Amino acid sequence: MIDPANAKIQSFTPPTRPPGTQDDPALTFSKRYDEAISKINSSLDKVDWEKAGRIGTIAGILLVVSLGLVLVNSVLATIHLIPVLPGLLQLLGLVVAVQWCYQNLYTKDKRQAFVERLRNLRKEYLG
Repeated sequence: MIDPANAKIQSFTPPTRPPGTQDDPALTFSKRYDEAISKINSSLDKVDWEKAGRIGTIAGILLVVSLGLVLVNSVLATIHLIPVLPGLLQLLGLVVAVQWCYQNLYTKDKRQAFVERLRNLRKEYLG
């Protein structure tokens, strides 16, 4: 056991160094900082920024699409909580789908015109 009456308090004083010596913390920090910055700059010089721009664009698009899906999901979940509204929206979707099919696919001429429009769109956007 330690006897508090005989315990001596020792204070720690760090050794003093003259400024500008090799062990000076300010110089070692600035030296390490310069080395780190030079390594970062050399790494950044090796990057193909055109390719990185495309990757950044793709990542941005995926992020926006993900956020959009989260928002749509939350809106649909909220609508689903309203008692009669989901059934009415399903009925509305069915009516719109049947009406579109009737307008675009009912006769042979309309089906051929629709297929031609799809081909034109594919050529226009996909080449």
